[in-house]
Amino acid sequence: MNYRKLTDKEIFSLKENGCQAQDWSKIMVKPGFLTEQIQNVQFAGNVKLGKYSKMLKVEEGINKLAGIRNCFIQECTIDDEVYISDVRNLAHYHVQNNAVIENVNILAVTGESSFGNGTEIEILNEGGGRPLLIYDRLSAQVAYMMVLYRHEKEAINILEKVIRDYIDSVRSIQGTIGQGAKILNSSVIRNVKIGDNTKITGAALLENGTIAGSMNDPSVVGENVIAKDFIILAGSRVEGGSLIDKCFIGQGVRIGKQLSADNSAFFANCDGFHGEALSIFAGPYTVTHHKSTLLIAGLFSFYNAGSGSNQSNHMYKLGPVHQGILERGSKTGSFSYLMWPSRIGAFTAVIGKHYVHLDTSDFPFSYLQMKNLT
Repeated sequence: MNYRKLTDKEIFSLKENGCQAQDWSKIMVKPGFLTEQIQNVQFAGNVKLGKYSKMLKVEEGINKLAGIRNCFIQECTIDDEVYISDVRNLAHYHVQNNAVIENVNILAVTGESSFGNGTEIEILNEGGGRPLLIYDRLSAQVAYMMVLYRHEKEAINILEKVIRDYIDSVRSIQGTIGQGAKILNSSVIRNVKIGDNTKITGAALLENGTIAGSMNDPSVVGENVIAKDFIILAGSRVEGGSLIDKCFIGQGVRIGKQLSADNSAFFANCDGFHGEALSIFAGPYTVTHHKSTLLIAGLFSFYNAGSGSNQSNHMYKLGPVHQGILERGSKTGSFSYLMWPSRIGAFTAVIGKHYVHLDTSDFPFSYLQMKNLT
């Protein structure tokens, strides 16, 4: 699309609307641009503007006329039919068609960023040794190879090179806010790439991440969420004051109700509510839903964590160097405990507290109970 410079008449009209610019010659507009929809805006650096004339749905039952009002905008490209209002600082973003941004403190890219791609997380073993590079095309299968086959050094080196090449390809000094995205009533969003149809409402802090929503499978980030160094894929929801640090959140995942997660990966269709997760590899359909549950340094899939589920190594003279595996389909009962390292066979129900290192992988479809010695 061809852009042109503002005419003297358009500059006069923008000034009449309360707008200012460090250098009006750096403001470029599309043919058909109308000044009426630009009010009380400060421009800095190179800014490209589109055409704004349609009504856009801001929230259910609330429609507003496209345009830009009450903002500071620096080094941005803003496409057609976008509504932006009351954004204190909007810098280094490409805002695509039909996006809605309202009442945001900071929405900025502060330098060259890979938007969470390339973040290295200490997964499965909290003491390190099984690092996983997260990126926005990561699958559970690739992650499994990267984490469980560290001894296959040549294969790991090849995989890491492919991943790092991809990470280099997405580095940019400009972020993207995708078509139809909505960002409302949020505080600080810094170095975050935002996909099509994504909705962010009331987020407290989002930093160095990607939210890869799509038109047919949008992602949602909700109230009071704090997330740093993260990837969130299409169809996922992170809400309810969750605390996310160095995490991968795959497709169709639901995180909420103040879950705290650190150095963990949640693959397709996991649910994580309440409780804590530290250095876990949560394969597809892993579910935890209780305030008292702690999942730590474990590999899970098709897993249901009962209330008060807990694991640890209690060998601090060696440091936190152990890990555990619950094979697919396992279930832990209320207030169950497992001492790592252990391996639990597929489709096993773990009941009670177990203070020895177990390997029941040869006994799937079992009930694992602690013997009462009294």
